[in-house]
Amino acid sequence: MAGLWVVTDQTILSTSRASAEEAVDVDLAGLVDIYASGGQAELERRIGDRLAITPVGRSRAHYLLADGAGNPITGDLERWPDLDPKVSELNSVTVMEDVPVLARATYLGPDLRLVVAYESDQADPLRHRVALAFLAGGTVFVLLVALFGRRAAYGLQSRIEQINAAFRVPETAPAISAPRHTRRGDEIDELADHSALALERVRRLLAAYRESSDQLAHEIRTPLMHLDQRLVKALAEPLPSSVSSKLVEARAEIRRIVRMLESLLDIASSKARKGDRHGLLPFNLSETIERICNLYADSAEESGHAFDWQIARDVWFDGEDIQISRIVTNLLDNAFKYVPGGGRIVLALEKGPVITVSDDGPGIPPVDADRIFERFYRRGGENTSTTGSGLGLAVARAIAERHGLTLTLEPSDKGARFRVARGIP
Repeated sequence: MAGLWVVTDQTILSTSRASAEEAVDVDLAGLVDIYASGGQAELERRIGDRLAITPVGRSRAHYLLADGAGNPITGDLERWPDLDPKVSELNSVTVMEDVPVLARATYLGPDLRLVVAYESDQADPLRHRVALAFLAGGTVFVLLVALFGRRAAYGLQSRIEQINAAFRVPETAPAISAPRHTRRGDEIDELADHSALALERVRRLLAAYRESSDQLAHEIRTPLMHLDQRLVKALAEPLPSSVSSKLVEARAEIRRIVRMLESLLDIASSKARKGDRHGLLPFNLSETIERICNLYADSAEESGHAFDWQIARDVWFDGEDIQISRIVTNLLDNAFKYVPGGGRIVLALEKGPVITVSDDGPGIPPVDADRIFERFYRRGGENTSTTGSGLGLAVARAIAERHGLTLTLEPSDKGARFRVARGIP
């Protein structure tokens, strides 16, 4: 609107100047013809007649007939303007108490010169009316555009929000494709259709994954458990000690394989549900961790470890109580496994929540620091004899990410320090 007003205003100005130039040239040409046909006396009389007429609807004219030195002979201009009559100069000047005029001067003879001027501010009232019209009309126009734009934006926002809501909870998402009778055929409908297809594929993939995982776990776990029961029955019979020890080792290996299978399934399940808030409920994290610490206190006495904990009161968190407990127990198991007897282990819970498990054990070599969260990776060095499948930290990190948390290994002067917190630490 502002740009259109500027163009209109400049158009009025240029048109007004062109009209004034034409009026000045026509009037000056007429007076020159009068001088040529009737002489100076007739010219003076005609100038007086024109000054006696007050024009309506056009610029007011001003005249000055002067001698060769510029001294006034007749006319309403008191002095000769700054114009060169030798070249019939046309220019905007100011005369008569600062009245802006468009004037042209010319020689009529060696000792006679004439200037004709028309006031150039006659377009100002029209420009003011046009500016007022643009101001009033532009205000109404902008308000209408804002009103309809806000309505359109609200409709667009609601449609986009419906798609976002579907992606937040894909398993229980409402239908996001608009009914046929309400479709607009625009890009949003196309996006909704593609999103609906993508979500449906995700649902099918998740369903297929869970079905395959459950079936795989059942097909593997069931034979292993049957085999374990057979070994139990075999151990109940009188057998040589060498055979019994081998059967006990076989049972331990079976249990290890079952635990490894369950851990792999937990990792896959947690990664598949990363960012999915479905099923996360608020629970008192302080009570859960304190209960875990009380259980590990007895193990610490038996293993000769000093185990301390500092837990902030009433720290609530939205998540799965059992899964968060697995993070804490995996970290504590890791600490008790690698810290020699007599070492110190400290667990802390702060609001946020922020969970830290630190110890004064041998620590983790820099070469292992970036790989300890990988599946099946086990630290080298003096603890290679320690049993385990190398999945504990991988499971803990996958569960943390599923809950919107991060599990990291922080720098420590002595021992290892693990931190669980929201986002990037």
